[in-house]
Amino acid sequence: MQRHPTPQPIRRAVTLTRLQQPDLLVLSGDITQRARPAQFQAARALMDRLDAPFLAIPGNHDIPLFDVWTRLRRPYARHISAFGSDLEPVFSSADLMVVGVNTTRAWRHKHGEVSAQQIDRVAQLLTKAKPEQLRVVVVHQPIAVTRAEDATNRVRGHAAALQRWAEAGADLVMGGHIHLPYVLELHSLARPMWAVQAGTAVSSRVRAGVPNSVNLLRWGADSASGCCQIEQWDFPAAKCAFICAVVSEVRPGRA
Repeated sequence: MQRHPTPQPIRRAVTLTRLQQPDLLVLSGDITQRARPAQFQAARALMDRLDAPFLAIPGNHDIPLFDVWTRLRRPYARHISAFGSDLEPVFSSADLMVVGVNTTRAWRHKHGEVSAQQIDRVAQLLTKAKPEQLRVVVVHQPIAVTRAEDATNRVRGHAAALQRWAEAGADLVMGGHIHLPYVLELHSLARPMWAVQAGTAVSSRVRAGVPNSVNLLRWGADSASGCCQIEQWDFPAAKCAFICAVVSEVRPGRA
């Protein structure tokens, strides 16, 4: 949502949400451009319009950049005012567990990290998941990248996190930050696991040649048995609507 939200993607995102009726909406950070109160208010108003359960974690843009006092003393105050005090929320339903991780740090400009304590917390939650639950971890900075030029954007501590979370049963690690949607299989781990990156939902800040997009995950009753279907819905300017552009099917490992 960061930078300047554009009216058409916003309207079409509302339409898509009402049609699909998701069990959960995930905001993987950079909800605002400069963490201004009005930007958070607008973001929360949009989520209220969507009228669906949501899980939101902060991104580096959701910490004030130029207001140094607020950045150092109360970096998450505005995020908390809009989305609640839990910066690492957890959602659980009959067939889904989603664990949020706050990878931002007030003393960093844009790079993120995941601490040993955070890695352990997530692992402990994952081990309590039921066999039928899809186990998803949400970070802001990506856990894995597809292009060499994005390597510096990976969250610090990613290697240790991947190993531990795979051992604990994670299926997917969702991220944002780099405005580039993709699904990437992760190798050399204890079990099958994938990185699922979000693009830019409704903001004007998009990469060249990459339109606004959202990801839609189907699992359980909404997909084939044992299969997680990940749909990338793009918003090409010529179509004036979100359309399903890419479909990836992954099969999480189960004991």
